[in-house]
Amino acid sequence: MSTLVLEPTSTAQWHALVCEAETVSRTQLDEELESHLVFLLMRFLGRADLANSVLGMNYLRSFEEVGRVREEKLREVGDQCLLYSGFYPKQAQRKSVQISYFVDLGRAAYTHLAQARMNAVATLYQHLADDFVRMMDVLAAIRKLDPQSQPLEPLEAFPLWEATGSTQAFNDLRRVTGSTLIAAHSQVKH
Repeated sequence: MSTLVLEPTSTAQWHALVCEAETVSRTQLDEELESHLVFLLMRFLGRADLANSVLGMNYLRSFEEVGRVREEKLREVGDQCLLYSGFYPKQAQRKSVQISYFVDLGRAAYTHLAQARMNAVATLYQHLADDFVRMMDVLAAIRKLDPQSQPLEPLEAFPLWEATGSTQAFNDLRRVTGSTLIAAHSQVKH
């Protein structure tokens, strides 16, 4: 069980939690990805409207917009998909989709943002797309720090692991089966 250590600011508190989750999940994120997760958690947690989002529609509607508005909507979709896939995976079941749906949609949103920009921001969004699963695994580790949290069910964990290579999904499967799993095909994304 973890000991709660209070930090002087909410940003420092979230950062400490992300760092603890990195240690627990054995996933090392660089400073840019850590910062993104910290500000993502600060921005979205406590937003009651989050569960009402229809992310696929929001993604498609973003293409009706131009410029800054499109970018904001795509970033919102990517960020919410990251939060759903790692922190709120049961939302997939409620929405009758696989968790990997959120992974694919979030990566696509970040990739479109990267392609729309031609500067350092483009590099950031491509970095978010490329390391989406690692960030998802850190969010899953944060969720698992709560003793009330339930691991993914095998029927949730297996397709997520098979589609994305998620270390956290693999560990959930191994905990249930006690076995080492081997991917059935080579389409595992990292």
